[in-house]
Amino acid sequence: QMQLVESGGGSVQAGGSLRLSCTASGYTFSDNWVAWFRQAPGKQREAVATIRTNTSYTLVADPAKGRFTISQDNAKKTVYLQMNSLKADDTATYFCAGAAGSLTDSWYYSRSFPYWGQGTQVTVSS
Repeated sequence: QMQLVESGGGSVQAGGSLRLSCTASGYTFSDNWVAWFRQAPGKQREAVATIRTNTSYTLVADPAKGRFTISQDNAKKTVYLQMNSLKADDTATYFCAGAAGSLTDSWYYSRSFPYWGQGTQVTVSS
C-alpha cells in the first residue's frame, strides 16, 4: 500500500513561487507513476503534472506548462512540484496521487491513481 504525504503549500502573491513535496512510503519507489492534481472550490479535480519514477518521464498539463516543473529525488522517495509565476487561478488544494506499475487509463483522470495524499492548500493573492 502506497502512502503519500504532501507538504509545502501556503500563501503567496501573484508572480511568486512555491515548491510542493510529496513523500511516499509503503512500497518500492521504482516503476510507479506519481502525479499532482488540484481542486479549487466548486470545480472538478484536474491533473497538473505527472512523472514515471523509473524513467523520470514527465507530462505537464497545458495550464501549467512553462511555469510548473515536476521532478523527483529517488533517495528520498519524494516528488516535487516547483510552481513559478503563480496566478490567482492556481489557488486550489493540491493533491499527490500514485499508481504502481502502468496506468490503467490516461494520467489526466484521477481514477487512474488509486493512492492519494491528504492535500495541501495553495493560495495565490492578486
